[in-house]
Amino acid sequence: MQSGETLRSSERPLKVGLFGIGLDAYWPQFEGLQARLEGYVGKVADKLARPGVEIVNLGLIDTPQKAVEAGHQFRSADVEVLFLYVTTYALSSTVLPVVRRAGVPVVVLNLQPERAIDYVAFNRMKNRTRMTGEWLAYCAACPVPEIINVFNRSGIDAHQVTGVLEGDGHVDAEIEDWIEAARVAHVMAHNRLGVMGHYYGGMLDIYSDLTAQSAAFGTVVDFLEMDELAQVRQNLDPAEIDAMLARIESEFEIQPDCDPAELRRAASTSAALHKLVAAHDLGSMAYFFVSVPGHEHEDLISSVILGCSLLTASGVPVAGEYEIKNAQAMKIMDAFGVGGSFTEYYAIDFDDDVVLMGHDGPGHTKIAQGKTKVRPLEVYHGKVGRGVSVEMSVRHGPVTLLSVIEREGRVELLLAEGESVPGPILEIGNTNSRYRFANGARAFTEAWNAVGPAHHCAVGVGHIAGRIEKLAKLLGLKFTQVV
Repeated sequence: MQSGETLRSSERPLKVGLFGIGLDAYWPQFEGLQARLEGYVGKVADKLARPGVEIVNLGLIDTPQKAVEAGHQFRSADVEVLFLYVTTYALSSTVLPVVRRAGVPVVVLNLQPERAIDYVAFNRMKNRTRMTGEWLAYCAACPVPEIINVFNRSGIDAHQVTGVLEGDGHVDAEIEDWIEAARVAHVMAHNRLGVMGHYYGGMLDIYSDLTAQSAAFGTVVDFLEMDELAQVRQNLDPAEIDAMLARIESEFEIQPDCDPAELRRAASTSAALHKLVAAHDLGSMAYFFVSVPGHEHEDLISSVILGCSLLTASGVPVAGEYEIKNAQAMKIMDAFGVGGSFTEYYAIDFDDDVVLMGHDGPGHTKIAQGKTKVRPLEVYHGKVGRGVSVEMSVRHGPVTLLSVIEREGRVELLLAEGESVPGPILEIGNTNSRYRFANGARAFTEAWNAVGPAHHCAVGVGHIAGRIEKLAKLLGLKFTQVV
């Protein structure tokens, strides 16, 4: 990188710190123990390695002096999460300086080399010194209470994974979840959220505290002008519009009653939106505008749905109604790779015990059940203008709902897991799905409402409550799951 250049957010890797702990007094007493434990640290490093993640491995820390230096090294390396691998008994004074100086969340890996000691083979060793050295290689659990005690007394939140170094599915899944949560926290911390227009007047629940959002996630907010979008559209080359129209025709199922002129208008606005997003290096967006009849801005805002759907499906989630909190929820879900489509209650089917949910405007087409339809609408209910819109259901199977809540200046996460199920939907040119929850439609609705979210949420495919809970822990946010 040249001097003065700025890394784009997608070019900056997540840096994960790793260190093992031991006790230097053991090494001259027990031959081979140090090398054996260092080998185990290498195996943990292999477990953490994956594309887009840089592992900063400082090896085995076995004295308080080395701990102080390790803290400085992790801090200089800009790590965002620490994995502390407990190999054997170690003094808590070899841990606290590292974690305190690094100043990032820490996950304690309490992993022993095998599921159990081979007691018969162990007791046949006879040599008490060799036996003690072998036992110490299994002694990961011993110092964990001491370490957690010191963390608690120091005001440091610590998280634990307990199990076996190799061949333990629980351990592997937990590590994967922690890495994924750290990666999403990294994405959010480097995300630029574009906001264009203004709030939907009177929806008091969606008004947001941008400072609270920036403090909670690290989000940078970029204010966009409708005038700039209009100017970009005016300056488009016809070939750019043709290319976008071809993309729309390829990615959507265009219904026969759609006016070709409306499709071209939507393609023009979509091409302008994509250029605007690229120019501002946006990772997400929230918008709403009213304008006046016949104005160019009305023409823009009434033709954004297809473009915003394409952006949402390509990693730039777009929330309507200027719902900034839900743009954040959608970005979290998309960063986890599960989608993140804008949604709200439609109705309850008490006969089938499902909740009907969806929204007008953009949808996340990559998580649709089949190809997303494009339909013409004579009116956008509660909004201005007319044009084309998208109709889709979320893919049938497990789903997760996420809401980002603001309360008294604090940001919280609310989550529920359910299932998208087949059945009749409302063919009204909007996104809409049928969701079933374990506690039933009535109980889910009341329990979700009681937590106090805004009326929008983001829905993604799969069950990822564990990962989102870990994200909340890494960010220090309150987490509530409705079950």
